[in-house]
Amino acid sequence: MHNHDHHDYHSHHDHSLAADLAAMLDLSSDRRQSLRWLLAGASALPLLGCGGGSDTDSAATTATTAPASGATTTTTTTPTTTTPTGSCSVIPEETGGPYPADGTNSNAAGVVNVLTQSGVVRSDIRSSFNGATGSAAGVPLTIKLQIVNVNGSCAALDGYAVYLWHCDRDGNYSLYSSGVTTQNYLRGVQVSDSSGNLGFTTIYPGCYAGRVPHVHFEVYRSLTAATSASNRIKTSQLAFPDAASNAVYATTGYSASVRNMAAISLATDNVFGDGAALQVVSITGNVTDGYVATLTVGVAG
Repeated sequence: MHNHDHHDYHSHHDHSLAADLAAMLDLSSDRRQSLRWLLAGASALPLLGCGGGSDTDSAATTATTAPASGATTTTTTTPTTTTPTGSCSVIPEETGGPYPADGTNSNAAGVVNVLTQSGVVRSDIRSSFNGATGSAAGVPLTIKLQIVNVNGSCAALDGYAVYLWHCDRDGNYSLYSSGVTTQNYLRGVQVSDSSGNLGFTTIYPGCYAGRVPHVHFEVYRSLTAATSASNRIKTSQLAFPDAASNAVYATTGYSASVRNMAAISLATDNVFGDGAALQVVSITGNVTDGYVATLTVGVAG
């Protein structure tokens, strides 16, 4: 893992289950331990340490060639929602990148913190808020997260807050990128229910040069705590199966992502390259109806 989220170029490598497993064997001891657990039985694959998805999800995902109507259909296996006692792992800590808008850095106008702004607690994050106008266009995406306690037999965590943000379909981050500095869309906070579940309605993020498509998020123990980044207990990122990304990027508005996606892979990404098994979402849907991405997030409750 790296302490930056820079835009650089990497050569493209074909992804396959065999290649993924070979790459994982070369990783650090904790990742190899995860692989040993993964290979303990085929029944463990859908769970993958509460990750809700794995590098192998793309192997189980099929996508048709985009017809003229754009009605590309992507089919995946149904996400597993039950988790055996004690089998979950803490989601990896990752960089928040240079565009968090959580009070830890500045944009051109100075320190920016959307966590203290009126209206940031919302499930639909496609539009700007708190007086800002504008919305982000793109293929609809629903992100469903379940927050579980790795120190408590993977029990659901009620009342935990998640601040989530990502780039738009052009690869730009609101408040920071040229042309969208007056927007604050694609940022929001939600609180988990008694089952540990929360969700966001958004658009599928674009792929900018040097990174695979991804979504940033921070976890807090309560909504009250979620007004200051100093209270966050986890900063991480989620990734997507290649088949879904390629289907989305074949649609209008994502043309730049096609080129950028071809030059990068999970294995060469500077954040996910050390293993993304706990961070790749399970995904269902199609470009016409939109997608639903599911991930279970293990934290030290």
